[in-house]
Amino acid sequence: MLVLILAYLGGVLTILSPCILPVLPFVFARSDKPFMRNGFPMLLGMAITFAGVATLAALGGGWAVHANQYGRVIALVVLAFLGLTLLSSHLAEWLTRPFVALGNRLSQRSASEGDSIWSAAGLGVATGLLWAPCAGPILGLLLTGAALNGASVQTTLLLLTYAAGAATSLGLALLIGGKVFSLMKRSLGAGEWVRRALGVLVLGGVAAIALGLDTGVLTRISLASTGGIEQKLINAVRPAPAPQPVLKAGDALPVEGTMPSLAGATQWINSAPLTTESLRGKVVLVDFWTYSCINCIRTLPYVRGWYDKYKDHGLVIIGVHAPEFAFEKNPDNVIKAVKDLGVSYPVALDNDYAIWKGFNNEYWPAHYFIDAQGQIRSHHFGEGNYRESEDVIRQLLTEAGQKNLPGGYINDVNHGVEAAGSGDPTRSPETYVGYARAQNFVGGRVTHDDAHDYQAPRSLASNQWSLDGRWTVRDESAQLEKAGGAIVYRFRGRDLHLVLGPASDGKPVRFRVTIDGKPPGADHGMDTDADGNGTIDSQRLYQLVRQANGSGERLFKITFLDPGVQAFAFTFG
Repeated sequence: MLVLILAYLGGVLTILSPCILPVLPFVFARSDKPFMRNGFPMLLGMAITFAGVATLAALGGGWAVHANQYGRVIALVVLAFLGLTLLSSHLAEWLTRPFVALGNRLSQRSASEGDSIWSAAGLGVATGLLWAPCAGPILGLLLTGAALNGASVQTTLLLLTYAAGAATSLGLALLIGGKVFSLMKRSLGAGEWVRRALGVLVLGGVAAIALGLDTGVLTRISLASTGGIEQKLINAVRPAPAPQPVLKAGDALPVEGTMPSLAGATQWINSAPLTTESLRGKVVLVDFWTYSCINCIRTLPYVRGWYDKYKDHGLVIIGVHAPEFAFEKNPDNVIKAVKDLGVSYPVALDNDYAIWKGFNNEYWPAHYFIDAQGQIRSHHFGEGNYRESEDVIRQLLTEAGQKNLPGGYINDVNHGVEAAGSGDPTRSPETYVGYARAQNFVGGRVTHDDAHDYQAPRSLASNQWSLDGRWTVRDESAQLEKAGGAIVYRFRGRDLHLVLGPASDGKPVRFRVTIDGKPPGADHGMDTDADGNGTIDSQRLYQLVRQANGSGERLFKITFLDPGVQAFAFTFG
């Protein structure tokens, strides 16, 4: 229920978003008609269409995206036709002559023709096909959940609730606008001029959407930014991670639950399948991770260290690999990553998220500490608290009867990509390249699942990024179609990482990195040299920048010398 309320409030806030501007003329085009026969069915059609299209875009694959693109073209034509009929009653009569049925539904020539609920609903369907709301935190959360959890009634219900919230705020605006319009009609000749103005605005909205301004320029301009408000709503509704109890030395750890089943694992690496029954008598650390996650990679030195230090004293570590991207579901990729990262403890592939759901987990990385009786006694989400975590391991091993445990703590000095983050609170946010979760993209409309020529702007504001060259953007990645394409990002942080993969045929892709237009020199990452050169030979996280001095704002550009590269997500440290 709380998530439904959050989705509804997120939709209500869309009226403050600049991306609503192009569809407002379509909504107000019938503001002089009775609301229940015109405004309400139009908004209902808009909400249902948006929810259906958004569900298919998140779950239905490329065919659904292509169908939606054709629907958008038809909707643009229909609404342009509506705009023309609003400009002049004589023009409306002439235009509708060959299409009497369609004209009677869309034209507003006179009240004598009556109000059609179905024509209003049809206008709503067209508007729903064209509406592309700015992807704020709440809509991003809904689309991420849809992609993670798969097709379900809940997915559609949440998106429909979001659309209903938007329809509510638009409905209130429409009711107010209708009263204003009625007052103006009482003035001599005002009604005709208002109708013509609406026609101009409708045509302007069609042009803005056709040119991609609704998802390009307008996502970068904000009349009243709702991102902060939405994030506060998320923080208020979505429960924060349960805080660890403050315990004194020697205090017993609380029981947080029973260890869920591991039966949902799709494959095991470094071990035969393990069960909760076979683990009784052992202290178990369950580590949820995925191999392209920078936060997970930074915790690995400690997890590996604990395993090496305590494996002969009754500790079992299980790395539950829950994939974030599709390529991380490929067992061969995970096996290679496990080897490259030096992971020797058992790894369970959780491709169906069965173990993830059993623990009610929501985080990468997440550590659950389980005693010899199979009870969860502690947990930790994210990086940090390594000494406290090792103390928990030692306490549970002592409870299990282990003696003469090794002393000291795992070394905090790590290097390369496994080194701790800079801790800079102003560093750029995690940024996804695929359209399902992309934010802060500049450079025009993103074409879904089709090759398109992009041109990066001459200048970028902080945390903005763009593509350059011919790319095909899919829900979770972008693929370069021709050599010479690039990605630019104005970022802040000591480290810049980018999850990349080679061409679909596995052929390596060469690249060159520049920072502020120059070779990186001493600021190069682990996967580039001082001249910025590197090669993409597998699907993984690549460290491209590590600033030698501080974490100031810089302009990053990576140019690919070969076609076929796949780009997934940026992370910063």
